[in-house]
Amino acid sequence: MTVTTAETGYVVVVNDEEQYSIWRSDHELPAGWQADGPARSKDECLDHIETVWTDMRPRRVRG
Repeated sequence: MTVTTAETGYVVVVNDEEQYSIWRSDHELPAGWQADGPARSKDECLDHIETVWTDMRPRRVRG
């Protein structure tokens, strides 16, 4: 059986520069990144990122 993207769990991850990405929930988080909320669908993760990541510049250059 093939698992579709909507069925696969993802987490939103954020780094120290407040940059966001998504990561499969069944994989260990990459170094330097922390989960930002619970596992959810890929679309839900992307919607969350669109809502919270309003300035794509790294934190260090935002002043």
